[in-house]
Amino acid sequence: MGSSDRRSNRKGYTLVYTGNGKGKTTASLGLAVRAAGRGYKVLVLQFIKSPQRTYGEQIALSRIGIDMRQLGVGFTWTKTPEEHREALRKAWAIAKEETMNGDWDVVILDEINNALGIERFPVADVLPLAEVLELIEQRPPYMHLVLTGRGAKPEIIEKADLVSEIQPVKHYYDEGVPAVLGLEY
Repeated sequence: MGSSDRRSNRKGYTLVYTGNGKGKTTASLGLAVRAAGRGYKVLVLQFIKSPQRTYGEQIALSRIGIDMRQLGVGFTWTKTPEEHREALRKAWAIAKEETMNGDWDVVILDEINNALGIERFPVADVLPLAEVLELIEQRPPYMHLVLTGRGAKPEIIEKADLVSEIQPVKHYYDEGVPAVLGLEY
């Protein structure tokens, strides 16, 4: 059975992983691995992470045919608001094109909720919430769309078919432990 046959019988869902706890991206990547195991074509677009760094998950996922791209400039205070804004503008253009082009069964927009919630500088003109909501509605009907990141907007939660809120209970960060190789990157 070809991908078009498989797609014609599948309803796509919108999933949101949000909350202040660790594990939102991790949950979406577990879903990506599961989908790839079923023969789905999976794309992960990361809105904040920078291509200047190496991420263990990208190395592993590429080995099993999952396309993961870092489109941001990182969680850094050394970049100017304009550098962040330009990265978000480009990331959003790529996300719209890739989501609508029909190539993918699953698209994960990692940390898009974080990006939509930026308050240090304006983002509404380069990453308009109304366009994100429109993308959710107009994506191919067979496509599963996943949006991750803390602070999911109420409008996105309303449009989603599944919302999981991950809350912290205990974390070694609170004891001063920095990001751990193999666990956070």
